[in-house]
Amino acid sequence: MKKFVKLAMVALVASVVVGCASTDDITHLQSQIDTLKTSVAQASADANSAQSAAADAASRAAAAESAANRAAQYAQDTNSKLDSMFKKSMMK
Repeated sequence: MKKFVKLAMVALVASVVVGCASTDDITHLQSQIDTLKTSVAQASADANSAQSAAADAASRAAAAESAANRAAQYAQDTNSKLDSMFKKSMMK
């Protein structure tokens, strides 16, 4: 019976020591998880910002393309008018 009590006490002490170590490990892991959550939130915010910037750049590119197309059309119209004026002057 004394041996059983001694073994039970040793087992109790060992379980308390292991339990404390496990709690410390869990605390450490929770700290790492919190850090990772912060990193993920920052990465998500950066991704959203990059997506917004890309959409803005695409919008500006489309506007620039439209302006370039208008300028090309104006140049073509001007060339047509100049050709017409040149032909009229050559006929005189």
